[in-house]
Amino acid sequence: MGKTDGARFHVGLTPEAVVDAAAELTAESHLFSWSMRDLARRLNVAPSVIYHHIGGKDRLCRRVVERVVARIQMPSPELDWAEWFRVLLYRTGPVVMAYPGVAKWMLMHGPAIPQAMPIITAGMNALREAGLGDGTAFAYSALLNNAMLTISIGDDRLQHEGDGPRDHAAIMAELAAMPNAPEDVRAFERDFLEPSARGGAAAARVRQDYYRYVVDTTIAGLAAQLTARPSP
Repeated sequence: MGKTDGARFHVGLTPEAVVDAAAELTAESHLFSWSMRDLARRLNVAPSVIYHHIGGKDRLCRRVVERVVARIQMPSPELDWAEWFRVLLYRTGPVVMAYPGVAKWMLMHGPAIPQAMPIITAGMNALREAGLGDGTAFAYSALLNNAMLTISIGDDRLQHEGDGPRDHAAIMAELAAMPNAPEDVRAFERDFLEPSARGGAAAARVRQDYYRYVVDTTIAGLAAQLTARPSP
C-alpha cells in the first residue's frame, strides 16, 4: 500500500510544490538548517524524488530566494533616490525576515537571480542620477549589504542559539552582575536588550525599529556625501 500511495503522490508532485515545501521549512526554521531528508519527510517522498524534480539543496535554496525576492514590490520611479531606497528597504525587511537565511544567501551569492535584476537596474539608475557617479556601485552595495547584514545577524542568532530572547537575557544577566556599570550601559540594557529578551511582539518591534534605523542612517550617510561633493 505504501508504494501505491507514494507513486500517486509522486505523480502529482511538481517542482513548484517542492519549492513551496522548502519555503515553508525556511519560514519555520532557517534556509541553511533544514536538510533534504527534512524536505522529503515534509513531502512524504524519497529524497531522490526531490533531486529528480529540482536538484540538490543549493538549487532549492536559490529557488526559495527567487520566490522571496519576487514578493518585493519596487517603489515608484517618481520618488527621489533617498525615498526610493527607504521605501524599497522598508518593504524588503519584513518580507526577507519572514524567511530566515535568505538575507545570508543574498550576502553570500549576490544578485545573481533574475528577480533581482529590475531592482538593481532601478536602484543603480536612481543613485547615478543623484550624482554618485563612480561611487554608484559602492553606494548601492552599502545600502543593500547593510540591510541584509542586519537581518542576517538576527537570523543567525536564532539559528545558532536556538532562542534569540534567551541569548539577550543572558547578556542582561551578565550586565546585572556588574553593579558599577555606567548609566549608558544601563540605558542600552533598558532600551534594546530588555525588549529583545521579552521575545514575541516586543522583540519583533525592536528588531524592525533597529533595521529601519540602519537603513535610515545609511541613506543619511550617502546624502551627506552628496551634499559635501563640490559642484561641477
